[in-house]
Amino acid sequence: MEKEVWRFIDSGDCSPAFNMALDEALLDWHSVGKIPPTIRFYGWSPSTLSIGYFQKVEKEIDMDAVKRHGLGFVRRPTGGRGVLHEHELTYSVIVSEDHPEMPKTVTEAYRVISEGILKGFQYLGLEAYFAVPRSEEEKESLKNPRSAVCFDAPSWYELVVEGRKVAGSAQTRQKGVILQHGSILLDLDEDKLFSLFKYPNERVKERMQKAFKNKAVAINEISSRKITLSEAKDAFWKGFSEGLNIDLVPYELNEEELEFVHKLAKERYENDGWNYKR
Repeated sequence: MEKEVWRFIDSGDCSPAFNMALDEALLDWHSVGKIPPTIRFYGWSPSTLSIGYFQKVEKEIDMDAVKRHGLGFVRRPTGGRGVLHEHELTYSVIVSEDHPEMPKTVTEAYRVISEGILKGFQYLGLEAYFAVPRSEEEKESLKNPRSAVCFDAPSWYELVVEGRKVAGSAQTRQKGVILQHGSILLDLDEDKLFSLFKYPNERVKERMQKAFKNKAVAINEISSRKITLSEAKDAFWKGFSEGLNIDLVPYELNEEELEFVHKLAKERYENDGWNYKR
């Protein structure tokens, strides 16, 4: 049986505003049938703190620390919590809600899309598996996360290795289209990450950071060898192809498309009204 052809874009390292604008543009273009389902890999220049659509900057984020570390800052169109995009491969998947292979519920669609990431980890020689909360207490904690840090706890079908979270993802559905994007950590500077958030006091911060070590881990901390970004791209490209049973065809944006993305980046994702006010 012939495989479905999806588009593949590797946009390299881009500004925080451009990254979010391109994900949104792909969603828009797919919603009107301009482009097929698409998978995109990207990085961040500069390294960036992205926050979830519903997070409150004033309450949760230490903007002085963000500036001190020379980081970019952007609010995502998706939910979830704060993510430090530094030593990682970021991916996004754009596909119609009514795609025959996409389950109707967010959680199940999340599992299907994340099958590609699961296979990618396996190609890197890591035994990843899906986290499924079992107890009522675990399920409740997913609804009411105590921490502003994304990698602090696995959600439904989040990917874990040796019981610790290795990829964090978020999803939104707009205009009949699913946008799921997420971070696959190669390395992680925990001190820097924890310096970016506000805490009631230093003791709480220390306790949370200590607990975090048991909950999240970067690939190179558990891999028997150093995994490069290019190896990771190769593994997750294969992973998505196999996990979603698709053919990925590389694509580069044309001038008109790039112009649209830059305009959207400027109007929305570089705008303080978008980034700071919630």
